Amino acid sequence: MLWLLVVVLVATAVERVLELVVSARNARWSFARGGVESGRGHFPAMVALHTALLVAPLVEVTAADRPFLPWLGWTAVVLVVVSQALRWWCITTLGPRWNTRVIVVPGLPLVSRGPYRLLRHPNYVAVVLEGVALPLVHSAWVTAVAFTVLNAVLLLRFRIPAEERALEAARRTAADA
Repeated sequence: MLWLLVVVLVATAVERVLELVVSARNARWSFARGGVESGRGHFPAMVALHTALLVAPLVEVTAADRPFLPWLGWTAVVLVVVSQALRWWCITTLGPRWNTRVIVVPGLPLVSRGPYRLLRHPNYVAVVLEGVALPLVHSAWVTAVAFTVLNAVLLLRFRIPAEERALEAARRTAADA
């Protein structure tokens, strides 16, 4: 069932390209409205990690001769689809404010509808879920663990704090105006 992993990885890669197109359009929208970018230092590491997530499962499955476990593989496929649905719910809820980078338009209020009424950073729930599920489509458990740990470091030490600082700076700027 290696074909299933390949199909899921290719579909995810295509989805990523679509995200980049939306992100570039939204970045132009944000910058045209005075958007300020923050946290650029961690972005290359995030790109590398997320790119590796699209390659490493196939390498692990092939090199370590991982078996396809139907109960795990099909459950993981469902979870990958759920993570994509949550990600696109976040993207559509934020509209032109969504971006792969940290760009905040000063003066705009925080979004508090859709998944943002439930969680402050719901997109990262999608990222964590996908990072576990995608490799487990074909039992690539080492990739699932490695991605989860490295992603947790990037999210908790760099990305989320950068977003919080940027949002707070924008809030202060709006309050001072």
